Amino acid sequence: MSSIPFKLFGNTGHNSRRTLFGAAALGGVTQAETDQTMELLIQHGINHIDTAASYGESETRLGPWMARMRGDFFLASKTGERSYAAARDQIRRSLERLQTDHLDLIQLHNLVDEAEWEQAFGEDGALRAAIEAREEGLVRFIGVTGHGLMAPVMHKRSLERFNFDSVLLPYNFPLYQNPTYAANFEALVTLCVERNVAVQTIKSLTRRPWAEEGHHFAATWYEPLTEQSDIDSAVAWVLGDPRVFLNTTGDIHVLPKVWIVAERFESRPCDETMRALVARQDMAPLFT
Repeated sequence: MSSIPFKLFGNTGHNSRRTLFGAAALGGVTQAETDQTMELLIQHGINHIDTAASYGESETRLGPWMARMRGDFFLASKTGERSYAAARDQIRRSLERLQTDHLDLIQLHNLVDEAEWEQAFGEDGALRAAIEAREEGLVRFIGVTGHGLMAPVMHKRSLERFNFDSVLLPYNFPLYQNPTYAANFEALVTLCVERNVAVQTIKSLTRRPWAEEGHHFAATWYEPLTEQSDIDSAVAWVLGDPRVFLNTTGDIHVLPKVWIVAERFESRPCDETMRALVARQDMAPLFT
């Protein structure tokens, strides 16, 4: 039986494993590889899947599994559309691809650009489509996600405008050394704790941005750590923050190493250990 700890996912009532399955990892793999990954996921007791309409074939790959095991998972997807009509259509297409009649969580995807934020929150924006889907029973909860240095600032602004149930943003040791990002992250998470909003984190295994020639062939859009001892430290550093969840890596071959760490997690590595890792692997922030 898995020893990965549980944590209530904000105000949803769902008791999620603290390592959520980031199904971007299924975007470019075969159904056979998906099936192997899902079997491993079940072995580790993972009960929360996070995908998106824009993750290649991820939703389609998950569909056969959701058709027969829907009740075993908290299922989240995302829409990157900003207008009401486009978001409305995309949410329904996600339901078709995932072979389900409802999502547990729909998220406004990467909502950090000012103009896109204004459109999504407008009268004819994507948020209206998400709220409508919730009213119709097609989704249960609504969240927002973001990449880049502005994600915590924009998420806090989003929470001041609407009662989102979850946020998602980057979090790792090198990025947290940016004092502005760290301060904004803490301000956001403090608000989330006060409101019981779930905080999902991504990019835990970022080693550095890809060299341009490697990016096009990669399962992840950052160069990840791959050695188990390094992954141990990076994952434990995130899990050492009891306020957050960790969304797993986008590479199905690295993925099992994350669950190994999560199952034997005890405490957060000290800053000295993390600084040594940064130096040894020549790590660099993905966003600057």
